[in-house]
Amino acid sequence: MLNTKSAPTQARDNLISQKVTSLPPSGIRKFFDLLSSMEDIISLGIGEPDFVTPWHIREAGTYSLEKGYTMYTSNSGMSELRQELASYLELRYGVSYHPEHEILVTTGTSEGLDLALRAIINPGDEVIIPDPCYVAYPADIILAGGVPILVPTNEENNFVIKATDIEARITKQTKAILIGYPANPTGAVMSQKEADAIAGLAKKYDLLVISDELYARLVYGAEHICFPSLPGMKERTILIRGFSKSHAMTGWRIGYVSADRRFIQALAKIHQYTMLSAPTMAQVAAIEALRNGESEVEKMVQEYNRRRRFMVKRLNEIGLPCFEPKGAFYAFPSIKATGMNSEEFAERLLLEEKVAVVPGTAFGQCGEGFVRCCYATSLSSIEEALRRMDRFIRKNRLKSE
Repeated sequence: MLNTKSAPTQARDNLISQKVTSLPPSGIRKFFDLLSSMEDIISLGIGEPDFVTPWHIREAGTYSLEKGYTMYTSNSGMSELRQELASYLELRYGVSYHPEHEILVTTGTSEGLDLALRAIINPGDEVIIPDPCYVAYPADIILAGGVPILVPTNEENNFVIKATDIEARITKQTKAILIGYPANPTGAVMSQKEADAIAGLAKKYDLLVISDELYARLVYGAEHICFPSLPGMKERTILIRGFSKSHAMTGWRIGYVSADRRFIQALAKIHQYTMLSAPTMAQVAAIEALRNGESEVEKMVQEYNRRRRFMVKRLNEIGLPCFEPKGAFYAFPSIKATGMNSEEFAERLLLEEKVAVVPGTAFGQCGEGFVRCCYATSLSSIEEALRRMDRFIRKNRLKSE
């Protein structure tokens, strides 16, 4: 008979997955938590366009709601949207995907990345990634049961991962190479030569490439290389893209994955059980973005470029050496001359001058000595932020002398 008067049992310590328990929180979270409790902050930290989604795209989403288009779509996404995506990729990059079998519409690129890794990884499989890199890469690999293998990159090579360094880390357990260019947090862009060399490794060692090309439309004085367009790479590349950055549609949560049908079929199995389908109104808005959004994209790129040039010039002038980023909307200056580490610099700058940047270590160990500064904010805010940073550096230099 159950003794209802027995002492309460101690809480079990295994109710939470060990995998999740051991996973460190995002290195960015600490600073945004601190940021939320302060006023009059100039933020160069959030990687989000300061532009509002263009009106005609918002109108398309609104129209879909007014007409009652609020039901599920096909798990793979609206056929009309997949057709537009296939046409876009072929016209712009010369890579051909079957709209019904080789494109999956996702709830943002974050879902696309998660699906791709879960679809290909068996326990213990290794996935090679650059260091520093987007914060989700190592975490998503671990959550999928894989092992992230970090390849150091450095300022001398403009933080572009080198094929020779990748090859030195390939083992029998290596399953894929995960790259993201233009890169977050550095703004680095991959050259044709390096892309060809990585493609050569993938073919030589029978590896997959997951290519995160979310920032593909945000390039300056450079040409974006769509990885599956390289010879022999469509069959072994999972391409991840979206609308968040290029069309200022972060909150719409709309992205897509393009790949050989065997991979799309595998991703779709997970997608249909976890997400079912991307938001219907966001899919309608994405169709409008593809058909009529190019002029707004070009205007945003021009404005980002203007801010980029100003930020990089001023960072170098105030004593924070910064290589020239060719993509995305981030600068990655060195703060080594200040004698502070990345986290100390970011925290003190926030507390003393109310300017938010992200410590480079949030993106990997090779980010130590750097901070990420986002120029997806108004030029006037960037100007004031850099005045405050200049004052911060001068003040602390005097203290240390």
